[in-house]
Amino acid sequence: MTAWEAVVAAIDTGDPQRVADRVLALGERERREVAALLPGHIAVAERRAEARQLERITRRERESEAAWREHVRRARSVGRTVHERERWEWNTPWNPLWQPGREETWVDPLRVAGAAAIGGAAAVVAWLNRREFQDRWEVSGDTTAILERVLSTRPAAWQEDFATRAAIRLRPAPRRRRRSDETDAIALAMLRRTGVVPPEHDPLVVAWVRRPPAPGDPLLDHLLPRIFEAEGVGAALRGERAEPPAPGTWLAALTELAGQGRRDLLLDGCVRRFLRGGEATDLRFFVRLHELLEPSRDEVSKRAVDYLRLLPAAPGAVAEMALRHLRGLDHLDRAEVAEALRALLFRAERKLVTAGLTWLDAVAPGWPGDLDELAPALGYAFACESADVQGRAVRVAVKHAKRFTPVGAQALRDVIGQLPPQLGETLAAVFGGEAAEEPPEPFTPVPLPAPRYAEAFPDPVTAPVELGPRGGGWEAAELWLAGVVRLHHDDRAGLVTRLSEWRPGARSPERPWPDVWQWAEEIARLILTGASPAQGLPRPGSVSAPHLFLLRRWAEVHSALQDGTLPPYLLAEPTEGTGHVDAAELVARLAGYERRGVEALPADLQQALLRLPREAAPEVVARARRLTSEAGRAAARWMDGGRPEPVTEIGWLGSGRLDLGEYRDDQEAATTRTPDLEPRIRVAPTGLALVDELLAEPGWRRREGQGGLLPWWPYVMPSHREVVALHFVPHLLYGWPAQGPKPAEVYALSLAGGPWGEGMALVLACLLADPSWSKLPVVRARLMVDLAARGDGDAGEIGRQLGLLLRRTWLKPGPVFEALESAAEQGAHEDVWRVMTGFLPVFLPGPEEQPQTRHTQALAFALRAARWAGAREPVPCVAEIAERRASNNFVREARRLHTYLT
Repeated sequence: MTAWEAVVAAIDTGDPQRVADRVLALGERERREVAALLPGHIAVAERRAEARQLERITRRERESEAAWREHVRRARSVGRTVHERERWEWNTPWNPLWQPGREETWVDPLRVAGAAAIGGAAAVVAWLNRREFQDRWEVSGDTTAILERVLSTRPAAWQEDFATRAAIRLRPAPRRRRRSDETDAIALAMLRRTGVVPPEHDPLVVAWVRRPPAPGDPLLDHLLPRIFEAEGVGAALRGERAEPPAPGTWLAALTELAGQGRRDLLLDGCVRRFLRGGEATDLRFFVRLHELLEPSRDEVSKRAVDYLRLLPAAPGAVAEMALRHLRGLDHLDRAEVAEALRALLFRAERKLVTAGLTWLDAVAPGWPGDLDELAPALGYAFACESADVQGRAVRVAVKHAKRFTPVGAQALRDVIGQLPPQLGETLAAVFGGEAAEEPPEPFTPVPLPAPRYAEAFPDPVTAPVELGPRGGGWEAAELWLAGVVRLHHDDRAGLVTRLSEWRPGARSPERPWPDVWQWAEEIARLILTGASPAQGLPRPGSVSAPHLFLLRRWAEVHSALQDGTLPPYLLAEPTEGTGHVDAAELVARLAGYERRGVEALPADLQQALLRLPREAAPEVVARARRLTSEAGRAAARWMDGGRPEPVTEIGWLGSGRLDLGEYRDDQEAATTRTPDLEPRIRVAPTGLALVDELLAEPGWRRREGQGGLLPWWPYVMPSHREVVALHFVPHLLYGWPAQGPKPAEVYALSLAGGPWGEGMALVLACLLADPSWSKLPVVRARLMVDLAARGDGDAGEIGRQLGLLLRRTWLKPGPVFEALESAAEQGAHEDVWRVMTGFLPVFLPGPEEQPQTRHTQALAFALRAARWAGAREPVPCVAEIAERRASNNFVREARRLHTYLT
């Protein structure tokens, strides 16, 4: 075995330690040969590792399936029923936890091989940072020690050169941790080993603080002052908690260092970092450190000017901290206090403006002379967006009115117009001037637009030239499948010629086949060659019921071709753009089957029944009753009152509002905290197995691997749109993977037939509330406008589901009200008010709950909606709030709405 072959064999084991031993045992010439061959081996090593992984996955699936069958056998032997949910229980012999194997790794062995074999320090750094090695998650242990070992065999000067180059090569770390952590670790390890002075490089400091502090770290003296200067440190440490700091964290370590002669360095560093500015989340760590240091009054006094400089523009948490310490001083002069109050009352944050008003109210009695110097600051508070803050500012002004001279009073009169009319009148009664009048909101109702309807379904395929290529939506698939069946009977030679243009692959793809176009290729292969695997359906439960139903239609055509039982045409080929099949057409098709002695395919027949309109003409039902075949009798029963009528509802698992406050700074984390929605269906069995499977409760857990077929579901059951909506429910409210229903699917669902229930209302409510569907309110509102134009839907139930969404998810009222306002502007103003009558009882807080700004906003919007619609009927929940004795903005808005309605 050559040296290179020995190294390759070591790499294939996935053991970096073995690779290091093998390469270090080579001579200089052999190492150069290995170094020259390594770049070309990267792709080879990856392919070999993937092949080993695939082999293990296949073996695991085979063993899991055998274990499941044995579990089912044992359960049945003792008379126990095995439920499908047991198939997906974790950490069982048939569904074991995934444990990646060392032999599947290849990145770390290659990195170690290059570090040991490549000659120059710069070349080794480049090798370790190769693009192919990044963002690879492998379980092979920490290779830093192994890399340090192989690098330590180099001369001291070489090691120092490597340490400096590796440190400079570091790049800003992303929010998510990745493979570059290993590169960071070896750079830090070599800096410590060599003792070389670290270069001034921000990513190096970030990499240093992303690891727990180590006692006696030789890098401490060099890098500690830099943590207050380097960009990215705050983001890396923002998750550390301070109440109290956990052992082994930077907050704990730095607090301990403060008692070892570094207190001034840390305090000055924090203040310097605050003055440099930045995002609130990136400053959070430094605020916590500053508060853990508990600066004394003397320490605050020494830095008072800097704290004052933080009040006007620093992020809220920093400004609050600075204010808290300044309020503890008793020697601030008049000019400094005035400057601080102007800074606070000019802020937009309600909390800071409130704190400023509290401070002004406290210092006013002892303020020398008049208060004219504070009048401009007080005027700033009148412009605050919070009505509560505006009201407090007016109360402070009225309380100290006698301390203002005519000059100060005029300064307050000049800004009286920024107050709401009621507050302006209160201030004007004391200081003079005129309050702003409340302008009437201009709204001109417009008629609803003409409703949209589904386009006509294309003509059926009757000639080979009309048979389209692979790919496309549900219409293309239906035309293709029905066309192949029809042409196989009418023009098989032409069909073979047309399908030969497909040039299907040399062999069938790996099973199962979750996509209909994979089945199309197998049907074409079977017609052209007479050979195709017998079965390729996914396991029941591995995909959603509508998805599996779609595949079964294609699978039974494939099986009928193999068995020679393919009918001359399909029963379920749609005749309308909604997916419906005309009842008279289906009766004619069934009569044709009876004349020819053809037996209907089960999935095709049941799909045809599901596509029947909800009403059939009496003469069509009479013709259906005269059919004699089993399929004909099933169709007659279905049309003659035998259609199943499921009872449906949505269950919100858990109770109370889903509180995502602690995740507000991390949207990715927030979107993973999703409430569990449980779709519920109750219906008597029909005796049609596939129909009963579709009408069964889909459960609240998603099934991955939809194969892109979710947009086709509305056309599977176009007369049972509520059931389809319930199948959509497990896929709502998830940001990733993006496989939930989109506006086009919801539009198709709205055009379908059948009762309207909680599922339809919830799907439409999500469309209105979630701006990720479309950031344009007019787009999100268009479907609601269409429903209003058709006189369809249940606006009150949509409102109720909107209230539940806003109470129990991260969705916010703003986008909801924007979409509803757009719907009103498009003519649906009466439906918008009906939405609000369903929304308010669910969304508004009860007597034991604390009202928030969002609830006040909802009442204000409801008043606008009531005026648009000319509503005059009271809403009980609003009347109850209006009768409360409180005088906050929430109650005031309820009184305004109730007064208008009554």
